[in-house]
Amino acid sequence: MKRREKADRIGQLLDELYPEPPIPLDHVDSFTLLVSVMLSAQTTDKKVNEVTPALFAEAPDPQSMAALPVERILEPIRTVGLAPTKAKNLKRMAKLLVEEHGGEVPDDIDALEELPGVGHKTASVVMCQAFHKPAFPVDTHIHRLAARWGLSNGKNVAQTEADLKKVFAEDTWIRRHLQIIYFGREHCPARAHDLSQCPICGWAASKKRIAEESRKR
Repeated sequence: MKRREKADRIGQLLDELYPEPPIPLDHVDSFTLLVSVMLSAQTTDKKVNEVTPALFAEAPDPQSMAALPVERILEPIRTVGLAPTKAKNLKRMAKLLVEEHGGEVPDDIDALEELPGVGHKTASVVMCQAFHKPAFPVDTHIHRLAARWGLSNGKNVAQTEADLKKVFAEDTWIRRHLQIIYFGREHCPARAHDLSQCPICGWAASKKRIAEESRKR
C-alpha cells in the first residue's frame, strides 16, 4: 500500500475515534498556550495543567511575566522537568514580546522561533492551535508512530514532519497532530505494545517491524 493510501485509511480511523480532538493544555489565549507548550517539554500535559493556574494567577500576560523575578516564575513550576531553565526562558520570552512585539504573541512561525526557549515544534503548535494556520507539529511520539506506520523513514522529526505533510491533506494537519497524540496515548504506547493487535499498527506496520518490536517486549 502506498503511503498516501495508507495515510487516507489512517485518517479515516482517526476521524472516527477523535472527530474533534481537544487541545490537551489548558489555556485562555495565545500567550498562555505558548507558556504551556514551553513548559510541556519533557513533562506531561497533566503536570503542566496542574502548575499553570498558580503561574497565570501572577503572570497571565507578557507584561506581568516579564516583570516577575525568575525565582517567582520558578516557584509554581518547580515540579516540571527542566524548571530552572524554563523559568529563565519564560522571563526572557515575555520580555522580548513586550520589547519587540508590543506585548503580543506573533502569528509568524519565524518570529516565534526567535523567542527564547521556543523551538520549531513549540512554534508550530502555537501557529495551528492559537492562530489556526496550517502546521504539523511533530514530537518524538508522533515521530515514533509515523515510523511504525510506514509513513516516514525520517531519521529526525524535521524529516518526519516533511513526510507527514506530503501524505496528509493540509486542511487536516491541525487535527491530525492532536489525533495521533491521543491515539498514541490510548492505543499505541512506546513500550510493551503488541503491534499485531493495534487498530493501526496491525495492518499499517510492516511484518519486519512487528517482528522487531515483538522481540523487545
